[in-house]
Amino acid sequence: MRVQIAIVCVGKLREKSLRDAANEYEKRLSRFCRLEEIELPDLPEPANASPADEARVREREGEAILSRLREDDVVIALTIDGRQYDSVEFSQWLAALGEGGRRVAFVIGGSLGLSPAVVARARHCLSLSRMTFPHQLARVMLLEQLYRACKIAAGERYHK
Repeated sequence: MRVQIAIVCVGKLREKSLRDAANEYEKRLSRFCRLEEIELPDLPEPANASPADEARVREREGEAILSRLREDDVVIALTIDGRQYDSVEFSQWLAALGEGGRRVAFVIGGSLGLSPAVVARARHCLSLSRMTFPHQLARVMLLEQLYRACKIAAGERYHK
């Protein structure tokens, strides 16, 4: 499987352990796919933010996300209520999405989640779990699952 993948995410991986893990999966993925990681600024959340304040932050982050997506991207929004797959299903799904050479763009929002405009732009919504994870950890988890999916598609052994 030689799919083009972009991970469009809000926030930088500041913790060394998470950055090291992400770097390792990015290196491993390089033999299977073209991976582009697009980090966008994590906007500050006002102290004692009202729901309207939070919506404004999500909207501004959403505008930044949408500006980095291509018109022909297959956009996958990571949301808690998105579809869940086991590893084999995810591998098959990813391979099918990447057919035709279109870039598959996974979008990870900031700590407040994704704006409705980003979710509306997405062709699919994906959930890594019904549990909530910090968006930085979700990025590492996504990278690991992408690597696992590529190994499965290549017929290589992977740990269950």
